[in-house]
Amino acid sequence: MSDHRRPAAVLFDRDGTLIKDVPGNGDPDRVEPMPGAADALSRLRRADVPVCVVSNQAGVARGLLSPDEMDRVNARVEELLGPFDAWAICVHDDGDGCACRKPEPGLVIRAAAILDVSPRDCLLVGDLGKDMDAARAAGARGILVPTGATRRAEIDRAEETAGDLGDVAERVLSEPAAVPAGPGVLTDWARAVGWSRW
Repeated sequence: MSDHRRPAAVLFDRDGTLIKDVPGNGDPDRVEPMPGAADALSRLRRADVPVCVVSNQAGVARGLLSPDEMDRVNARVEELLGPFDAWAICVHDDGDGCACRKPEPGLVIRAAAILDVSPRDCLLVGDLGKDMDAARAAGARGILVPTGATRRAEIDRAEETAGDLGDVAERVLSEPAAVPAGPGVLTDWARAVGWSRW
């Protein structure tokens, strides 16, 4: 029996979690969902659990793809996996000093702000340690779904792991529903992060 309450929203890393990781991809034809992603998302949507994407896309800052190409890839993700309630994307590079690029907490806080829920009531699902670090920094729960790119140390450090996205959906839906926090859960800092997609 889980000690967790059902999250107010489930936030997903994009590359390596929802779709196969193709570094710097600006081609919608190269988008390929991870096994079980569509079914897991469908189950969460049917249970009225909001779903969101939180994604680092440094390829924009590095000139590997344009914002329009990124948007076309994201549109293809939604075509294949269904609509998301929110997108929170960081287009900065490592040296830009932003507060949004994971492992910083900004994307989690921004997604929570868009959805009008507390970051503490969110679950972030990702395949790398920086996803879990971002969740931890924002006060959110994190579930690591390891892939071949996940280092052993990241797995060992994760507070919670799952075998795949189906396992994540099953776990979330087996948890008792939480009492909504109600309006006014957003902090001034969260509002300052902004409401745009990226």
